[in-house]
Amino acid sequence: MDLNSDLGESFGAWSMGDDTAMLDIVSSANVACGFHAGDAAGILATLKAAKARNVVVGAHVAYRDLAGFGRRNMDVASSDLVADVIYQIGALQGLAQAAGTTVRYVKPHGALYNTIAQDRRQATDVINAIKAIDPSLVLMALAGAPLIGWARDAGLTVVAEAFADRAYTPQGALVSRREAGAVLHDETLIAQRMLTLVREGVIEAVDGSMVRVEADSICVHGDSPGAVSIARALRQRFEAEGVQIASFVA
Repeated sequence: MDLNSDLGESFGAWSMGDDTAMLDIVSSANVACGFHAGDAAGILATLKAAKARNVVVGAHVAYRDLAGFGRRNMDVASSDLVADVIYQIGALQGLAQAAGTTVRYVKPHGALYNTIAQDRRQATDVINAIKAIDPSLVLMALAGAPLIGWARDAGLTVVAEAFADRAYTPQGALVSRREAGAVLHDETLIAQRMLTLVREGVIEAVDGSMVRVEADSICVHGDSPGAVSIARALRQRFEAEGVQIASFVA
């Protein structure tokens, strides 16, 4: 199973997360591209640290929304969205080359991630952007979302993702961050939930029912309180139970 985290999100004097510690735990790093978070020097440092630890790098593309951390819904024109995604991937590819590594996949961030999971127009824009700059890039998408089928039909390789530190609805969607209990903090509980996912393909929803989730990668948000402790507990539990941690790309 792949473990991923959102990294490279510090901006100037504003610090977000502990990239160095997370890179010792995860197998894939979703690195900010400057639109929702991240400055060039910080992004480059994160890429160099990922290279040193043989962690696979992905482009964490987003709406152009620094003030909202990319979590505000936006109705972006297709021409702008396609170009914005190409721009972000290209910028990260350049920095990755300087760091001695390469960008292997794309994981949209925040509101863009949630929107394209269901919105076919914006999903098509992101798909077209990836195909335009590098069709070999893997798209990481929310498990169970229509986006997965759309992207595969368009010729992209897609990896489905589950979230370790988020609550799920009975329908298999993420509980909105605006609702109480949407973000989980109990590392022991989280580790058990994810072990159940790996072994049985299900996650307990907020109503106690078991929802089927087919996922090849598990995300621990780098900006969550206790993120490093959660990720470390998850990895330790997996290793103790014989679950191998490895990226979805060779």
